[in-house]
Amino acid sequence: MEKRMVDFIRALRAAGVRISVAESHDAMHGVNIIGISELANFKNTLRSTLVKEHQDQPTFDYFFPLFFKHNKPPLENINEQLSEDQKQMLQQAMQSLTGDMDALKQLLQQMMNGQGFSDEQLEQMGQQSGLENGDAMYERGWFERRMMQQSDMDNLQQMMQALLQMLEEMGMSQEALEQLAQMMQENMQGMSEQISQFVGQTLAQQMAERDPQPKPDLMDVPLDRLDYRDMDNMRDEVRRLAARLRSRAALRQKRAKTGHFDPRKTLRNNLRFGGVPMQVSYRNRHKKPSLVLICDLSTSMRPMVGFFLTLIYELQDHVQRTNSFIFIDNMVDITADLTTGDMPSALAKVNVENPPGHYNTDLGNSLETFKQQHMSTIDHRTTVIILGDGRNNYNDPRLDIHQDIQRKARRLFWFCPEIPRLWGTEDSDMHRYAEQADGVLMVRTLRDLGYAVDDIMSEG
Repeated sequence: MEKRMVDFIRALRAAGVRISVAESHDAMHGVNIIGISELANFKNTLRSTLVKEHQDQPTFDYFFPLFFKHNKPPLENINEQLSEDQKQMLQQAMQSLTGDMDALKQLLQQMMNGQGFSDEQLEQMGQQSGLENGDAMYERGWFERRMMQQSDMDNLQQMMQALLQMLEEMGMSQEALEQLAQMMQENMQGMSEQISQFVGQTLAQQMAERDPQPKPDLMDVPLDRLDYRDMDNMRDEVRRLAARLRSRAALRQKRAKTGHFDPRKTLRNNLRFGGVPMQVSYRNRHKKPSLVLICDLSTSMRPMVGFFLTLIYELQDHVQRTNSFIFIDNMVDITADLTTGDMPSALAKVNVENPPGHYNTDLGNSLETFKQQHMSTIDHRTTVIILGDGRNNYNDPRLDIHQDIQRKARRLFWFCPEIPRLWGTEDSDMHRYAEQADGVLMVRTLRDLGYAVDDIMSEG
């Protein structure tokens, strides 16, 4: 138990909870006095000695069951709940399933008998999914999906439907079919939970065994990996970054007013003086940019959208005009919301009115709405910036409208968080959008975002 507690403390530290050596000793001493027989008292002892800040409570509650609970999800032996006739009918139906699916049939039989995955099965699926290389809890969902694929759970769901249909054709009553479907679904849920617990416990243990890493600069942390504890500090970083960008923009505009020496214009203007350069002329090439922002507000992009819009609107003195739009499955004009002067409240309002859901991102449909209602916001002086990952959930990307926008605008840029080798994989249309854009800037961190925005501002 002492080693388990040490690993638990190391995992909390790896997750960002500050725990001193003295506090670790206090936890050990407290457990020696209270004991481990009552789980609630044991948990309260560890919480009171290890957690100092309210914001660390959720982290403690998340990791505690991964180290000190071994609740195997309950699975029911479905065969015991069936009558003899129903058992025979089920056995015949399972034998009738055709195809090269021996492993899948074995998994179905295992589920029907109420047997969860064995430790050997979980270890094998974990190895095939590369779980031993995981080192952070944000990877948990990804490894769970990989292990679900390795376990054939998706195909198992299809086989269950085929089995139920076959039983219906064999004459099983509707009531019995509904009861059987419910029991099978509950067992499948239990097996999915078993995979989730295994992934969580494995990642937590690997975090505990890893040497503590120095906390990275928030400017270089990928925005999709930020947790709730980083948000307040990140807003301060955004304000400091905006101040630096304002200073650079102001310096550029000051130099632009002075301009660069223009010899041709100087000679032409001084012809009346016999070519003597009495008046020196300069050329001014820098102009304030006019921007149209189109932002993907799907769940994975939300944090980045908030920081991006905050940065742009902190620089409004150095922008001629800005029109802002967000989309999930349709385009929404949020320009009026963001001109109130209170960006935190404005962004909160936008997020509430456009909540993330289980519907699919559809940039193609959003571009159609933009073409019909907002195309007039773009002219030959406008720079269009699309912030998104180019993933369109297999919907029509509407490349024709995207190209129309690029032709009408002065320039069209994408700010994309995904690396180029992922473009075109699965539902990504980024490679097709990139061919029509004037440039794609990879933006994963706040530092990347700052460089990208400064590039746009510097070219006017």
